[in-house]
Amino acid sequence: MSGEVGVHGDEGLLVSVNVGRPRPAAWTTIGRTSIDKHAVTGPVEVGPLGLAGDEVSNRRHHGGPDKAVYAFAREDLDRWAAVLGAELADGAFGENLTTRGVDVNAAEMGERWRVGEVVLEVASIRTPCSTFRGWMSHTGVTSRGWVKRFAADARPGPYLRVLQPGRLRAGDAVEVLHRPGHGVTVSDVFLGVHGDREQAARLLDVPDVPDEARATARRLLAARA
Repeated sequence: MSGEVGVHGDEGLLVSVNVGRPRPAAWTTIGRTSIDKHAVTGPVEVGPLGLAGDEVSNRRHHGGPDKAVYAFAREDLDRWAAVLGAELADGAFGENLTTRGVDVNAAEMGERWRVGEVVLEVASIRTPCSTFRGWMSHTGVTSRGWVKRFAADARPGPYLRVLQPGRLRAGDAVEVLHRPGHGVTVSDVFLGVHGDREQAARLLDVPDVPDEARATARRLLAARA
């Protein structure tokens, strides 16, 4: 059952807004990356393709309307910092929005948030890649099995599409406006495309699940039938 959700118990905080532009990076497959995000102060304009001052390097796998904005929880950064024994600044995992007080991985696909003037919709999931692995090694945080460790956690953070452009800034509330009610979360989709057959089966009939994820789930289920 879908419905509009009030702010009570469904509001978090935007801790940081982070942007980055392409920089040379010999350790990536395309020779450049925008994963090095830095926090900005003051209001930031957000349009259909993302934040002003932010630019995607690898347009084959990142960016576009359904991957316009990437969010990651400060609580998860803190947990990884403790595991890795390293400080992780806001934006350390390449996220545009660092949040607190809202479980971004328990968000349902199609869930809608208001942040400042902006309305965002949970549209896709982050899949850890070689650039992410290289970034963690390049910054000296970790190099051994990072992609597998991150994937095993199944808390990748969501990509968001922009339904209503506008401005947001650090300190804004993250308010859940709408939850579809189908129960398929960001973590569920991640698990479903990474080998969990039970979760994969759940993805097939939920329209809010990305087409690419449903196709991957079908291939997984067919291959192991």
